[in-house]
Amino acid sequence: METRKSAPASTPADNKEERKAKVIEVLNKARAMELFAISQYMNQHYSLDAMDYGAMAANMKLIAIDEMRHAEMFAERVKELGGEPVAGSSDKIQNGQDVQTIFTFDANLEDDTVDIYNQFLLVCRDNGDSISVKLFEQVIAEEQTHFNHFDNVAGHIKTLGNVYLSKIAGTSSSTGGFSKGFVLSQSAA
Repeated sequence: METRKSAPASTPADNKEERKAKVIEVLNKARAMELFAISQYMNQHYSLDAMDYGAMAANMKLIAIDEMRHAEMFAERVKELGGEPVAGSSDKIQNGQDVQTIFTFDANLEDDTVDIYNQFLLVCRDNGDSISVKLFEQVIAEEQTHFNHFDNVAGHIKTLGNVYLSKIAGTSSSTGGFSKGFVLSQSAA
């Protein structure tokens, strides 16, 4: 009687590496999204400042700083898991947006980001990485704060139009010498 050899079963270590690779993949996708947001929001910061909407420009810069912190947190987690953080952006920035377009665009961007990050969180949970789950929970909460801000400003611009914008025109875009970002500065207020 002939015996057949079966393929070796995967070892727990192999399975662990596969699960880790899936987590690294979503962390890097999130990092690329953050790198895009940084570039987009800084571009808008410069545009808003040039249009003389200083307070809007200042908040945009603070939100970009939050995104920088998120990108760094994702990179650090990727390195902890033995991966290499991506350096490229997930998309191409939109140049030349007017003030009426910027905040609706950004609200949509943040809303999509919250949705995608919730899916990434599930990948981390399904692959047994509770630390990355907590990281996504923290970042999702901050992205929701960004969405709320952008959505509120877009609503004010839509409802009040030039009356709202005239109240902001000529305001300072200064964020001080060092900034913790939008979310952290809001919690300190």
